[in-house]
Amino acid sequence: MSTPGELFVVGMSWRTAPVAIRERLAFREEELANAIKQLCVDPAHEALLISTCNRVEIYGVGGPGATTAVKARLAANRGVPLGEVEHALYAHHGDGAIRHVFKVAAALDSLVLGEAQILGQLKAAWATAVAAGVSGPLLGRCLERAFGAAKRVRHETAIARGAANVSTVAVDLAHKVFGDLRGKRVLVVGAGKMSTLAARHLRRAGVDEIVVTNRSPERAERLADEIDGVARPWADLEAELAKADVVLSSTGAREPILTAAMFKRVTKARRWRPIVIVDIAVPRDAEPGIAERDGVYLFDIDDLERVVAANMAERAKAAEHAQHIVHHEAQQFERWLGQQRVVPTIRALREHFTHVAEAEVARTLELLHRKEHDPAARDQAIQRLGQLLVAKLLHQPQMALKDTDEAAVDTRIEAAVALFGLDLSRFQPSADPADALPDVDVAIEHAKREAK
Repeated sequence: MSTPGELFVVGMSWRTAPVAIRERLAFREEELANAIKQLCVDPAHEALLISTCNRVEIYGVGGPGATTAVKARLAANRGVPLGEVEHALYAHHGDGAIRHVFKVAAALDSLVLGEAQILGQLKAAWATAVAAGVSGPLLGRCLERAFGAAKRVRHETAIARGAANVSTVAVDLAHKVFGDLRGKRVLVVGAGKMSTLAARHLRRAGVDEIVVTNRSPERAERLADEIDGVARPWADLEAELAKADVVLSSTGAREPILTAAMFKRVTKARRWRPIVIVDIAVPRDAEPGIAERDGVYLFDIDDLERVVAANMAERAKAAEHAQHIVHHEAQQFERWLGQQRVVPTIRALREHFTHVAEAEVARTLELLHRKEHDPAARDQAIQRLGQLLVAKLLHQPQMALKDTDEAAVDTRIEAAVALFGLDLSRFQPSADPADALPDVDVAIEHAKREAK
């Protein structure tokens, strides 16, 4: 019986390759549609390509040799000699591929355990495959079930709770102080990457205004444009502190720029309204003493990293439950997939039985029309219909059981018992000729003569 192939995964991730190798096989978003068409050729029948900062993977359906071919095409597409990256590439087949896809979707294979981005990236990659015309029913069903497993993991475990990086911790801390962040004002001091990310998270959380100040006016303007904020002169730092609710500071200064003397004036000007200061700079931008002033909540990089570590420890605990969910959901899909192998056989059986039944019913109906005034003949014709159906439907199975060799007979008996739910306890082998089964062909001919 021919088959379209099995599920496979080919790729590399942060587990197998450093960024210097991963970036050699990476794809830009606009390249994905054309690339997947090039990768999805025989023997790969269905395919999806996902390329993120932490992984480049092809999920597909193919026959023998598919993974070897896809590895070669992947390297060729990127203009990289296969020998230079093959050591970092992995391949999973069948159940191994299924479980990998489910783990990736549930963020159990992510660099940051439980991170939310990978599920969206996987859904986007599948949408690209569909748009490119390389989607298929087997991979599509696998992804659908994997997305469902990921949803269960996020709803039933704590794996996604608690910020997993410094920039999101900053947002959580601001939430704890203020509750609702809508209408709050953020001041970004300097142009550090983490404070920029935190500012973006705060914007999504509903802050009203983001102000950027930097010693370089040009950098302040550029960063303000990136995060939908406004730039203010460095000379206005103290005045802006008096108006801010949240301060994100990440400069390259060698000495603190947020001093105790400055905050003595700032807190007075603010009338001691709460202010959250997230100091992500190393060396620190804020003197520790400012935290002693009323209304000032100061967190430095060590504070943030301790929160991250505690959150990740909780996620690790939740991962065990998440693994059980993913394992169960993957098994359910594997069971469904295994059942699909018998679908053609079931359809062929149904077609064969239906053909036999329809033919005999047609003959019986014709006979009934001829003998419509003879009730006894009609009853006899219906009885003969049942006998003919039993005889014809059992003809091939009975011959297969009788004619098999000694080595296979027990296997076929067991199959018949399992297929038809037979109880053999009432029947024992017999050497008496009187107990022999009638020849099926003779039984059929006899039933036909009786029907006439």
